[in-house]
Amino acid sequence: MSFTFSVIPGYVIEDIISTDWRRAVETVKLAYLAHAEGESVNPNSYFLRFPEKPSARIIALPAYLGGEIGVSGIKWIASYPENIRQGFPRASAVLILNDYETGYPFACLESSIISATRTSASAVLAADQLVPGQETATIGFIGNGLIARHVYQMFMGTGWNVDEVALFDLNRDDSQRFASTVCLPERHDVRICESAEELIRSSSMVVFATTAAQPHVHDLPWFSHDPVVLNLSLRDLAPEILLASNNIVDDVEHVMNADTSPHLAEQAVGNRDFVDGTIAQLVQGECTLAGDRPTIFSPFGMGILDIAVGKWVYDEAVRSDRATPIPGFFSELER
Repeated sequence: MSFTFSVIPGYVIEDIISTDWRRAVETVKLAYLAHAEGESVNPNSYFLRFPEKPSARIIALPAYLGGEIGVSGIKWIASYPENIRQGFPRASAVLILNDYETGYPFACLESSIISATRTSASAVLAADQLVPGQETATIGFIGNGLIARHVYQMFMGTGWNVDEVALFDLNRDDSQRFASTVCLPERHDVRICESAEELIRSSSMVVFATTAAQPHVHDLPWFSHDPVVLNLSLRDLAPEILLASNNIVDDVEHVMNADTSPHLAEQAVGNRDFVDGTIAQLVQGECTLAGDRPTIFSPFGMGILDIAVGKWVYDEAVRSDRATPIPGFFSELER
């Protein structure tokens, strides 16, 4: 029996993912479908918080995904919003993968990219189901940081046709940087908006990718044109907006936590009847959505997705000889 342990750095992971965006979306889809079939264990996330740093937290997401993958593991991701003020990303993370048969860890992967990839692949998977033909007039991004960049790249990398990209961030410099360094002007027009209202009213699809801790969008009339809303940051929208919309989530139990917008909506009405289905049900054609209201996808972010994407990346890194083995990592291998 082999007991190897390898490390896979971020630049290798980024290269593997950027050469096959569609594979990332397909990997996430298969993980959702396996979860719907009961082939997973996905406990609630565990939050480590700090009394003197109320905005900071480190989150543990353990998970097991069965089926063809058959791997367990844990993502350990730090979220420090104050990092942004110092000019570097909010999140940093590692992913540990464990062998299902022995429990031995066999890989450690830089995971901020994997985390952003599974989030963006989840968003594009939902968009693929909700918007026929991978075409939309305007995608608007509220919050123009790392997650928005990965979502944008996933849309572009999987062949979406977009007439215009609209941008809004409380820090206008971030919008300008996104427009000049991320956007592909040969693919679409780019417009920087003066307010969230302007962006929402003018976008056929809206992506929330902020660090908001509580709802700041309360005006239902902004959504009167019935856009598709990818509610990735989960806390931007007031409950009344969800209650007047179609709602798709990744897992109902999982998302009703930590004062997410769906959780607040549940508290407001005392039930979950406003949820129309899960992303797996949407993929399987089991959801019926009203055509005269916005449709909101709210993914809490499941550890099984990190495991699935991480295992795909690991296999590709090993196949291409880009995983770095650590000789002697385990001190004792005989009982």
